[in-house]
Amino acid sequence: MKTILLGALAGALVVATGLIAFPENGEAQVRPPYVQRPAGSNDGLIALSETVDGRYQQVTVIDPLSHSMCVYHIDFTSGEIALRSVRKIHWDMQMTDFNGTKPLASEVKTLSQQ
Repeated sequence: MKTILLGALAGALVVATGLIAFPENGEAQVRPPYVQRPAGSNDGLIALSETVDGRYQQVTVIDPLSHSMCVYHIDFTSGEIALRSVRKIHWDMQMTDFNGTKPLASEVKTLSQQ
């Protein structure tokens, strides 16, 4: 059952990636000129998977182009896939400190500039 679920999820991710790369008109999407990527970077989706409490598989899908992420739970018993969270992470990544412990990044920066 677990193998079937993993196979189905992998297939869904391949299809989703294909839909992003090749829209309905058959042409590849053109990246806007203001988006800069380092040489050799991958614009594809990133998927991370782990088992949580032996009850379900958690799959996190990250889209580097839109700076967003989705979290899904796949129930081992029923095979049901549930979307648990969606979030744009662009502004999160602009923060220098959140729930940090001392020394905070801003404190280290101040110390290193003295």
